[in-house]
Amino acid sequence: MLSNEILISIAALLTSFVITYLAIPKIIQFSNKSRLFASVGDRHSHKGEVPIFGGIAIFAGILFSLLFWADLEYLKFALVSLVIVFIIGVIDDLLSLSPLRKLVGQIISILIIIYLGELSISDMKGVFGITVVPEWISVIFTIFVVIVITNAINLIDGIDGLAGGLGILSSSIFGIIFLLNPDENSQEMAILSFTLTGALFAFLRYNFNPASIFMGDTGSLLIGLILSILAIKVINTGVYITEDIMFVRKGPFVAIAILSVPLYDTLRVFFMRAFNGKHPLHPDRTHIHHVLLDLGFCHKKVSLIICFVNLLIIILSFFMLEMSLVLSILILSILLFSIMSVPFIILQIKNR
Repeated sequence: MLSNEILISIAALLTSFVITYLAIPKIIQFSNKSRLFASVGDRHSHKGEVPIFGGIAIFAGILFSLLFWADLEYLKFALVSLVIVFIIGVIDDLLSLSPLRKLVGQIISILIIIYLGELSISDMKGVFGITVVPEWISVIFTIFVVIVITNAINLIDGIDGLAGGLGILSSSIFGIIFLLNPDENSQEMAILSFTLTGALFAFLRYNFNPASIFMGDTGSLLIGLILSILAIKVINTGVYITEDIMFVRKGPFVAIAILSVPLYDTLRVFFMRAFNGKHPLHPDRTHIHHVLLDLGFCHKKVSLIICFVNLLIIILSFFMLEMSLVLSILILSILLFSIMSVPFIILQIKNR
């Protein structure tokens, strides 16, 4: 018989799915009437006019599902932060905010989580020999982590179905981890995880190639913030398999593994831009999904390939939990960079 926690998580998933699924056609209709479409350019792989406000439907599904099923006393400040990021995303999709203004809004939302939601990274769990850090370092590092994860999701949102597929994979794995975790607040984190999963499943129905709607910055910023919150919680609490099998200091490794593809792709792109004398934020077509498209794969295959690689990394990571934290992160990094280098090598050989 299913436990009460699992039943509530399933209910949260189904609620967010239904609300998002029903909202998207209305948003598509409104966007078509108002001529609110995604821009088309050299870096954009879509053709034609596609509405860009799928993030509104995702937010609606998440919001109402949390109101129905979650303990808002624990998640209220996370919800406030989500509302702030949602507003920033909508304004950006409508008017194109400057990167600085978006960054300021993100930092405000993060500070609410840190100081009012009391969620931050204060213990590095032995990464590079570092354990507990001073409060000011904890705040700066937490802000850095959230911004990196959020922008990694934003940057991976380059083709139909990719950000949504990776979001489903990450949030569902986080949800399972929290269901197994005996921490008193893990149930609410599981609900938050599966709420995102349900909303993204509904969105993917309309976003899988050929997409009839995009999530826009509204959606990618929301997904990034939620995954950041879940990652920080896992970093702090670790992973529990059973009462006798627990890895309380492996949270950083597990969080990195779950978000591995967007994180490492962003790191690689930023490094290569800097190495070539370009600004790290200078847009180009060097992300992993662009290279796979250049190799001739269609949107569907590219999204499925990348999601499969991320799933493979997650599965392999659970066989490395017995290793030391630094060694496991090192092996994971080498493995992922090696896998992600293959398409670039093939493309170079093909273009000779």
